[in-house]
Amino acid sequence: MRRKQQTISRTGDSVVLHDLRRIYGRGNNAVVALDGISIGFARGTFTAVMGPSGSGKSTFLHCAAGLDRPTSGTVTIDDQPLAGLNEKQLTELRRERIGFVFQSFNLLPALTVWQNVTLPQELDGRRPNRAAVRDVLERVGLGDKQKSRPGELSGGQQQRVAIARALVARPAVIFADEPTGALDTQTAADVLELLREPVRSQGQTVVMVTHDPVAASYADQVVFLADGVLAGSLIAPTAEQVADRMTHLGARAASVASMARAAGR
Repeated sequence: MRRKQQTISRTGDSVVLHDLRRIYGRGNNAVVALDGISIGFARGTFTAVMGPSGSGKSTFLHCAAGLDRPTSGTVTIDDQPLAGLNEKQLTELRRERIGFVFQSFNLLPALTVWQNVTLPQELDGRRPNRAAVRDVLERVGLGDKQKSRPGELSGGQQQRVAIARALVARPAVIFADEPTGALDTQTAADVLELLREPVRSQGQTVVMVTHDPVAASYADQVVFLADGVLAGSLIAPTAEQVADRMTHLGARAASVASMARAAGR
C-alpha cells in the first residue's frame, strides 16, 4: 500500500517534485528508494535534506537534479519539466540552470582554478564572462589563486573552487551533496556561509544533502526522509533540534530493520 505523504510546496518554487517514485530492480528483488514524494523548494531558500542511512537521500538528490530518471512522477526545475527531455537536453539544462557541489570536489587536476570554474561554460560553447568569473573567485576568497591547480590547494580551497564553479553561471538551483563531509569544522562553517550567500544576495535556491546537524542548522529548513518517504521538517532549525529528530528517525529505522529480519527468519 502506498503511504499518504505530507506535501511541502509553494508557488514560485525553483524545484518541484510530484509523486516521485524510484524503484531499483524488479519483482521480488525490487527496492523502493523513493515512494511517492511530493515537495517544492521555493526560490531564494536554503534547504537541508537529512535521514538515516538508506532513507533515500542520495536518490532524492539525483532525481531532483536530473542525474537519475525516476520510475514515475515528475520533476520540474525553474518551470521546466524534466520528463520528455533527452540526454542532450538534460545536459544543457544542468549546465544552464543547475549548479553542483559534491563532497569529492570533482575538479580536474590538470586545469587551473580559473579553468575548472569556467569549464561547464566552455563545454556548453559559451564564452565565460571574465568579470563575472573574477567576481565570483573574489567572493569565495580565491582571487589570488586563479592560476593554481587543485593539487596546490587545501581541501577547503578546493571546495571553494567547486562552489565558484556552481555560482558563476548564476543557476536557478544549487544541489550540494555532503559538501562539508571532508572538511574540518571551521572550514566547513566557511563553506556553509558561502552556500548561504547566493540565497540571500541573488535569490538562488540551495538544496543540500547532509548527515551533519550542525551543517543542517545553516539552512532555512530541514526536510527529513525515512524509508523513501517524507518524515517531517523543521523551519529555522538548530543543531540540537536536528540531532534530536535524527536520533528518533534512527531508532525507528533500527526497529523496522529488526522486525524485517525477524520476519525473514
